Amino acid sequence: MGSNIGDSISNVKLAITKIHQIKHTKVIEESSLYQSKAWGNTNQNDFINSVIKIKTKLSPEKLLEKLLKVESGMGRVRKEKWGPRIIDIDILLYGDSVVEKPHLSIPHPYITERKFVLIPLYELNPQLNIPNKGNLSDFICDDVLKNSELEIKKL
Repeated sequence: MGSNIGDSISNVKLAITKIHQIKHTKVIEESSLYQSKAWGNTNQNDFINSVIKIKTKLSPEKLLEKLLKVESGMGRVRKEKWGPRIIDIDILLYGDSVVEKPHLSIPHPYITERKFVLIPLYELNPQLNIPNKGNLSDFICDDVLKNSELEIKKL
């Protein structure tokens, strides 16, 4: 998840709290918070990002529906692709599942391209396997960790 409007640290923490309150869903683990440059549309404020691990009984589609409600409840307005946002919550993985639907792709299509995703994921589980992609460690070698300081900063 990420935020770059308003008090981004508080926005991310509030989103985590709200996700924990979703019925049949529990936040198991949280990464550190990271500050990163915007991705896609780079002409905007830096983001605060975090990755969480949850346990849920909800289907991927139902989980997405609940996460979109969290976003809208926090004031998220979708104006432009990769634009500024008060909160953005993505489903990166759902166990070993692979989902390809018009409104939902799991694993997340850009999971291996974004350091602000890879580094917090690595923090939570360095041995993680990304379905149809490979081991997380294949994408986050020491070079990525060492050369990320200008793009991403652990808070």
